[in-house]
Amino acid sequence: MSVLVIGSVAFDTIETPFDKAERCLGGSASYITLASSYFTGAVRLVGVVGGDFPKSAIKMFNDHNIDIEGLEIVKEGKTFHWHGKYHFDMNMRDTLSTDLNVFANFNPQIPSSYKACKYVCLGNMDPDLQRSVLAQVEKPRLIVCDTMNFWIESKHAELMQTLKLVDVIIINDAEARELTKEHSLVKAGKKILTYGPKYVIVKKGEHGALLFTKDSLFSAPAYPLEDVFDPTGAGDTFAGGFIGWLAKTDDLSAENMRRAVIYGSVMASYTVEKFGLERLKDLSWVEIQDRFREFKRLAHFEEV
Repeated sequence: MSVLVIGSVAFDTIETPFDKAERCLGGSASYITLASSYFTGAVRLVGVVGGDFPKSAIKMFNDHNIDIEGLEIVKEGKTFHWHGKYHFDMNMRDTLSTDLNVFANFNPQIPSSYKACKYVCLGNMDPDLQRSVLAQVEKPRLIVCDTMNFWIESKHAELMQTLKLVDVIIINDAEARELTKEHSLVKAGKKILTYGPKYVIVKKGEHGALLFTKDSLFSAPAYPLEDVFDPTGAGDTFAGGFIGWLAKTDDLSAENMRRAVIYGSVMASYTVEKFGLERLKDLSWVEIQDRFREFKRLAHFEEV
């Protein structure tokens, strides 16, 4: 099944306590599409970049069979650039600069060939834009949505309207607490279900993720890595693996949703091993399956 991804395509300058990378390819749509491409050969990207966007990045999308008909190139503009610095605790970072450039005027237009996509992933962006996308597509089977604290604070009412239209919201623990004013993540997850989504995924960084439905709660582990090189894009990669697996199987059963969460965690665990998309772009299906089985082994135990 086809996956439609809408979000940012950007350059990231990333500093960690261990190293620095200048203007590497990033942005929510880049991570989501690349992760999804390992599961389905029908991934479509909608985004905007400037005339400074390199041919090598276009080639990377093409090499992964990602359809970029919906990638607008504003030749006289510059691509979105984010500069961040991580603390020794990689769960904490400071944004040093955000230059939206052409992304500031992003008005996603969905190509006619994309409108019938059955799986839609709305990357982190203005909730008004997210709803404008949904007005352009034709009855998708599943809509996955991401957001962030900026939109929770500045466009709360608009975000609440968007949540009524989506099936899955993927949100981190701090954002879940801010959105619901609940300290307990269990209470927060259950409360977000009342806002409209059928599924709520709360990411907990190196501590895994929680999947909430009306009838169940699933706690997924994180893969225990000795070294986390760069956590940028891990959440978007999670979303890409999650929706990619669902599109591959076209199965929305409770058990398969749980598998999708694990595949999301698998993909995210690879992303953090190198800067930007470097690790993610050269994976093999064998590697993905091996790590999926390792997740299963780590979380398995027998009843006494």
